[in-house]
Amino acid sequence: MAFVTVISLLSVAVTVHIVVNSSLLRRPAPRPSTVDTPADVAVLLPLRNEAHRVEPCLRALLELEGKPEIVVLDDGSTDGTAQLVHALAGDRVRLLLAADALPPGWLGKPYACQRLAEAAGGAEVLAFVDADVVLAPDAITASVGLLDGFDLVSPYPRILADGWGQRLAQPLLQWSWLAFLPLRAMERSRRPSLAAAGGQFLVVRRDAYFRAGGHAAVRDRVLEDVELARAVKRSGGRIALADGSRLASCRMYATWPELVDGYTKSLWASFGSALGAAAVVALLALLFVVPLGGWAFGPAAGLIGLGGYLSGVAGRVVSARATGGRAWPDALGHPLSVLIFAWLVWRSFRRRGRIRWKGRPVTAP
Repeated sequence: MAFVTVISLLSVAVTVHIVVNSSLLRRPAPRPSTVDTPADVAVLLPLRNEAHRVEPCLRALLELEGKPEIVVLDDGSTDGTAQLVHALAGDRVRLLLAADALPPGWLGKPYACQRLAEAAGGAEVLAFVDADVVLAPDAITASVGLLDGFDLVSPYPRILADGWGQRLAQPLLQWSWLAFLPLRAMERSRRPSLAAAGGQFLVVRRDAYFRAGGHAAVRDRVLEDVELARAVKRSGGRIALADGSRLASCRMYATWPELVDGYTKSLWASFGSALGAAAVVALLALLFVVPLGGWAFGPAAGLIGLGGYLSGVAGRVVSARATGGRAWPDALGHPLSVLIFAWLVWRSFRRRGRIRWKGRPVTAP
């Protein structure tokens, strides 16, 4: 019973940390009656074979208040992406074309983002947006406001998920950094290891970006967003996470197979080693799955374990409320979410080195 008590108390401690982080999470200012987007902001959109989903993103960019410069790079697409962009936007965006071949040592997305940043001219702020993101009309101005005191801000979008598999797995993205990353300490600390970011929507000061080496500094990194945040820290910059659920929505995957492939591509890169991944998965299972087995040690231990389980559920609810996600009934499946995550991590490590994404190998040459 003592064992169940300890792990249940630890689960409660994690939930308390989520509550604290949620209260401290930076949020954009309320939308003003008039919006004037600074002319020195460039919105940068890298694309590779995105014809099936880029239209909502592009139409939203064209409706941004203040009409910031929009630069799009078609990265060797073979599905007509460039033609679609031209048909939808015409000369309202600057469309760059890149060959399919990458320079040695580069992965596709870092190279596309570096090209876009270099093409942004004299823009003082660079806003990177993925094709699966739809921005609100005032998203850029509000995000620039979040840069006050910071060099890089990641306004995390509201994640859209359909089907039980996605609804169980996707919320772990926001939950994980609310649960285990001390947000204020991350902002104040100079340690590069204490960093997080989401590449779906990322806003960075141009001078800080190039001082950090830009995406060239993370050219071979699968998680280029987190590594860019670390590079900014190494160069003396400050970073922050923010709730961007009012500003942006993101449908990362349309189907369960897409989600599985997407996480298989990148989860292995989230950990220093397979041993580190195993330790993280074991800890999560210990805190959020094992308490349900408390009944095996008697009624008293079962009730304590039930409290630990409900604490985990409460943490998911708080996380969802703080980031624009769906709370009920999804949060009740938190132990199953952890088990799905464990399987995805195992699959990612098992296939590491043999993964291709959009026709390219994931690991750098």
